[in-house]
Amino acid sequence: MTTAAFTPPFIAPAELPAALRDQGYAVLSPQGVGEWLGVPLAQLNALHADWNDLPPDEYLKDGGRYRTRRHACFTVEADDHATLAQVPHRAHWQPVEYNALHGGMQRWFAPMLEATVAQPVWQRLLQQLGKASSDMRGAPQRWYVEAHQFRIDTAGGIGRPTPEGAHRDGVDLVAVALVGRHGIKGGETRVFEANGRRGERFTMTEPWTLLVLDDARVIHESTPIQPLEEGGEGWRDTLVITCRAKGFQGD
Repeated sequence: MTTAAFTPPFIAPAELPAALRDQGYAVLSPQGVGEWLGVPLAQLNALHADWNDLPPDEYLKDGGRYRTRRHACFTVEADDHATLAQVPHRAHWQPVEYNALHGGMQRWFAPMLEATVAQPVWQRLLQQLGKASSDMRGAPQRWYVEAHQFRIDTAGGIGRPTPEGAHRDGVDLVAVALVGRHGIKGGETRVFEANGRRGERFTMTEPWTLLVLDDARVIHESTPIQPLEEGGEGWRDTLVITCRAKGFQGD
């Protein structure tokens, strides 16, 4: 049986603050992301080569070998220029309240490449997410930003983008960008109200589709992926960026 793939509920970039305020999440199309950043989409597409050389995630408690990743941390100041600074490489840490599977662990992932974080389009993306965080909370401040490059593959038959299940991240804002997908089915995005019944499901298929979430108000997950053909291999590449107002988790 084939499962229907629902189209993301795209909005215009100008509607992003209202969508976060009214429903706790928003989805921008690739064209909308380019407009929001004020850059040609080709500059974002040029980043994708990085995902072909991500080191393995050595911390998966389910025993899987389906995830590779890199990680980096930054601060974004709430000034006129949204000043961005990379901080020394540090462990990724979450409490068990937000990640029952991997919470409570200091996970030292390979750092993002210097050439990547030096790209103007990368810096522009983080600055815009910092501004969106300030707009969402109505209070300009310093944002503590973590960035994760993920590849989930189907070499073992199935890959799990969110092995911890539906979750919140313990931050203020979460942004999930689809960077690419190849030879797979599944990987449906699901967003639910944290304190209600309303939810939405859709599949991001176009590179640089961007989901932005108010982490205090919604729970999110992505369903497992499988190869399109039995014995085939495929992958799903994403970029996850979180913004938190009160320092990095684990400080």
